[in-house]
Amino acid sequence: MIYLVRHGETEFNRDRRLQGHVDSALTALGCRQAEAVGARLKELVGGQPGWRIVASPLGRARRTAEIIAERVGLSQIEIEPRLIELSWGAWDGRLRGDLAAAYPDFARSNWAFHAPTGETYEAMCARLLEWLADLPDAEERRVIAVSHGVTGRVLRGLYAGIPLENLMTHDAPQDAIFRLADGEVRRIECAVAA
Repeated sequence: MIYLVRHGETEFNRDRRLQGHVDSALTALGCRQAEAVGARLKELVGGQPGWRIVASPLGRARRTAEIIAERVGLSQIEIEPRLIELSWGAWDGRLRGDLAAAYPDFARSNWAFHAPTGETYEAMCARLLEWLADLPDAEERRVIAVSHGVTGRVLRGLYAGIPLENLMTHDAPQDAIFRLADGEVRRIECAVAA
């Protein structure tokens, strides 16, 4: 089983700025989201042996993983480069509004894979499929994966066979967990403190 989590809200998320490989600190809300996800995961896996937590190398995912690990009682976080967010290339760090004004096609459903010098869908799929293939067999798989918005969507799509044209319309919440098991994806809500 995989519990897939997106990092908590960042300053760039709040500003509607693309992050990609550029990093941004968690906001106070982002920290509360990570706490809520950690509390929910503790209910789901706390005390069960064999669970591990892996995170993208970017600071926002690592910080979210640290908060979750503390809540769940896991002492070590594994850094997994293949869980990194999509590179927007020349668009990393740019405001969404500026890009929409400059590029009329920006708002289309698969916009994420059309950034100049950005990562392609095929490249992202290759690294995520490789990561999935390297995991233990399903009956022994006990992984909490902390990643990103686009990466999480693509990972869920690959796992459940969702085509790209439908995939990018799916949401990428920062206050929910996705359970990937038996070829299905199920959303689990987390109550975030005010």
